[in-house]
Amino acid sequence: MRPYELWIGLRYTRAKRRNHFISFISVISMAGIALGVMALIVVLSVMNGFQQELRTRILGVASHMEISGPAGTLADWPGLAEQVGRHREVRGMAPYVLGQGLLAFGAETKGGMLRGVLPEREGQVAEFDAKMQAGRLADLKPGEFGIVLGAELAQALGVFTGDKVAVIVPQGVVTPAGMLPRIRQFTVVGVFRMGMFEYDSGLALLHLEDAQKLYRLDDAVSGLRIKLADMDRAPWVTRELAQTLRGDFYISDWTMSHASFFRAVQIEKRMMFIILTLIVAVAAFNIVSTLVMAVTDKQADIAILRTLGASPTSIMKVFMVQGSLIGVIGTGLGVVSGVLLALNVETLVPFIERGLGLDLFPADVYYISELPSRLDWGDVGWVGGVALVLAFLATLYPSWRAANVQPAEALRYE
Repeated sequence: MRPYELWIGLRYTRAKRRNHFISFISVISMAGIALGVMALIVVLSVMNGFQQELRTRILGVASHMEISGPAGTLADWPGLAEQVGRHREVRGMAPYVLGQGLLAFGAETKGGMLRGVLPEREGQVAEFDAKMQAGRLADLKPGEFGIVLGAELAQALGVFTGDKVAVIVPQGVVTPAGMLPRIRQFTVVGVFRMGMFEYDSGLALLHLEDAQKLYRLDDAVSGLRIKLADMDRAPWVTRELAQTLRGDFYISDWTMSHASFFRAVQIEKRMMFIILTLIVAVAAFNIVSTLVMAVTDKQADIAILRTLGASPTSIMKVFMVQGSLIGVIGTGLGVVSGVLLALNVETLVPFIERGLGLDLFPADVYYISELPSRLDWGDVGWVGGVALVLAFLATLYPSWRAANVQPAEALRYE
């Protein structure tokens, strides 16, 4: 059989050893590599899923781009919308009014952001309609002073659809008794749940005209929200609009408003890759001890091969095959188990939570209350490749040591 180095290396791997400890260390090395590769694939898949889910949920409430005036208001948003709509990347636009307010019901009082929207346009830039638990966004009628609350905010206030909440805004009214805040009653017409505690607990929607009256903006709005065909092209579209729009505007996109957050997630993913790769490295370098003991155990065989004409390079190849096979088997087992676990992690986590009776990801602590997963085959390839390279590097020193065994010294006491 040619090459004979491969045949001998495979035979050494299959053969029953006189020293069972060597076999035990080999199994431990395989298991360690498999566990490390599996953990690395699962963690990277969860990080990918977390990043994608977070981006989807944030941009389901926020927008790809926003345009506002130099003073924080836009006086002629229809004219601006006409200019922006000419851009080939723009798929939807909606004006908004944004301000802070205090919501009160009975003895409960909660602060939050109030957003005035046009229900007929809001669906172009946000996903509130698909996330409504009660009522519809279209139930916001101009002049009726209706309000749609986030689910956590509604629960904290203890309100249901049909209840009336008092909205207090910072802009005050001057009276003989001094400055008094403005108060207006709104009727709860709907409840939404976006799946992000930040929005579900601190956002309320009003009709645009009601928000304009509440904040005394007349016909002005806070800005224009824009949805693009490809959100990853937002920075390029921002630069193009900045050059083509006539007037003074402040243009921002989601990569600017959430840049530090998404950058932190990306850095965390890279650090997790490095940290978990060290686990694979520790398991891979167990191959060193396995092969060193195997070389010591097979010194007589090495000497006989050398006397039969085997070169030092051939001896190196024999033990490199033996060590590499441990890495290949361990990596293969780790990739298969890691892929299966990554594809089913969204099913396994709820099962574990039910079994333990615990909520592992409470919504008031984490941005996302369930564990998402998105398998990236590019990550799988990187993980498998790194594990194989580490396993191969671990074979070099013991194989070099085997190649330098002197036949006369090895056979002296045989």
